[in-house]
Amino acid sequence: MAKQEIAGETIIEDDVVATIAGYAARQVDGVTSLGRSVIRRSLVEALGSPEEKARVGVGVEVGKKEAIVELSLGVMYGRYIPGIVQEVRRMVGSSLLEMTGLIARQINISIISLEFPESMKGEKRK
Repeated sequence: MAKQEIAGETIIEDDVVATIAGYAARQVDGVTSLGRSVIRRSLVEALGSPEEKARVGVGVEVGKKEAIVELSLGVMYGRYIPGIVQEVRRMVGSSLLEMTGLIARQINISIISLEFPESMKGEKRK
């Protein structure tokens, strides 16, 4: 018996794409946070769902075959930022393609904060 193709339209909402992109970005070593507002990020981390946590600091424009992703990232102090950015683009692009079939036409990244290791937080300034 031959398989029959059934026609129909599939729409992947922006929030779904943003969640995938945010989660993928957070998996990259050296990325410490997503999003601009420390207060908002803290509230979402404490009270938000896993999906909300992944979307903070992520904007997307989704078409039928492509997506544009905007990410605001915090990174660990002392890490090579261009390397982190390259890995975030690779991880986000491949995750979107694998999970949704969308091609990431652009992945624009703003580095908005640095996180200092615990060992540096207690040091006195000279």
